Amino acid sequence: MLHKTLKPFPKDFLWGASTSAYQVEGASLEDGKGPSCQDVKVVPEGTSDLKVCADQYHRYKEDIALMAEMGFKTYRFSISWSRIIPEGTGAVNPKGIEYYNNVINECLKYGIEPLVTMFHFDMPAALDERGSWGNRDSIDWFLNFAKVMFENFGDRVKYWLTINEQNMLTLVGPVIGTLMIPEGCTNVLKETYQQNHHMLVAQAKAMALCHEMLPGAKIGPAPNISLVYPASCKPEDVLAAQNYNAIRNWLYLDMAVYGVYNNLVWAYLEENDACPEFGEGDEEALKSGHPDFIGFNYYNTATVEASDGTEKLDPGADQQTARGEKGVYRGYKNPNLPTTEFGWEIDPMGFRATIREMYSRYRLPMIVTENGLGAYDTLTEDGKVHDQYRIEYLRKHIEQIHLAISDGAEMMGYCPWSAIDLISTHEGMVKRYGFIYVDRDEFDLKTLDRYKKDSFYWYKKVIASNGEDLTD
Repeated sequence: MLHKTLKPFPKDFLWGASTSAYQVEGASLEDGKGPSCQDVKVVPEGTSDLKVCADQYHRYKEDIALMAEMGFKTYRFSISWSRIIPEGTGAVNPKGIEYYNNVINECLKYGIEPLVTMFHFDMPAALDERGSWGNRDSIDWFLNFAKVMFENFGDRVKYWLTINEQNMLTLVGPVIGTLMIPEGCTNVLKETYQQNHHMLVAQAKAMALCHEMLPGAKIGPAPNISLVYPASCKPEDVLAAQNYNAIRNWLYLDMAVYGVYNNLVWAYLEENDACPEFGEGDEEALKSGHPDFIGFNYYNTATVEASDGTEKLDPGADQQTARGEKGVYRGYKNPNLPTTEFGWEIDPMGFRATIREMYSRYRLPMIVTENGLGAYDTLTEDGKVHDQYRIEYLRKHIEQIHLAISDGAEMMGYCPWSAIDLISTHEGMVKRYGFIYVDRDEFDLKTLDRYKKDSFYWYKKVIASNGEDLTD
């Protein structure tokens, strides 16, 4: 659809950027924080551990001041469960409460709206030892954690996100370091979707509790949504794309919005004897969530063709890698798209297509909670980072948001990944996403000083113009 005139970005559009606690804070066992699953996992060979990260725990005031200089309207960050409740349940850590109170208050000092992710890949290690999301008690553990957050921060935090990329926790959990499969499990798919079911129930109950405790607040999910294309116009490829769209995307949003399992996914689970067991009250709880908006992470689209029956799931595939599953779909490399240095396809137009499809299905306001370019950035001798490639990537994606708004989609904000350089889940410190450069290498912490990249100044101008000026 070509528009003669584009609609403007909403006047109250929430421009900002995102981070997560375990990737940016450091201070992994400081001030009473308990270990999370991320602190005890074996990191990929050649990548940094998570003890220091970008050291935001000690430098949050400097970082938030830089975000304010860029003009942020919101800052999306996560709260570390084990910093708040070191054992996952039981005693609350006052130092953890103090830290997040300080971060929230520092944001508000500059007029930056905190957008808080409740769970971002960092289950307390103590709860991992008790079965993690495979234990039905995890629903109550998470609800208690939510209650502690709402009680301590709800007077100032008006926007909440439940579980970051729950679909990725389910589809590629071992790669992220989060999915726990019990020893001797004979039906891994069933166990995986039982854990997913517990997360879905926990999310719905947390959304209902938020509305009960904080009637003025808004809450929503934050899956990784990647619209799936058919490799051709052959009907069997179209069906394969529908299959993967349902498994990768719509299961999670159908459940968050409507409280029911997607029919294609349920048929897939029935076929594989993997349907989750419902506990007492689950059906009612799932329909009680009612999100106020949809948060979603977008990096690229996916493309698939019909299965030829030889596919095997690749346990090493990351979030954006083309995959395949016997009898369901087969991953296909899209020849029409360029890729990043790290092999992820780049598809700005697919961003618009994804937004259009989501809004058509769910008719809720949407905020982009991640979108960005991971790259090898270089700090020059005079303290500059010339990341024109990042500016170009973000410009093209923001242009597509503008077009999606003109298509009638209700967009409430844009929070690319990431506000500042942090430890990437798969590639460590060398894969940089931020507007702010952190002076450290994979293992040499150097000064940890902050430097403004060229994209910092560009994004500042974008925000000041409310998305109208995307020029260099």
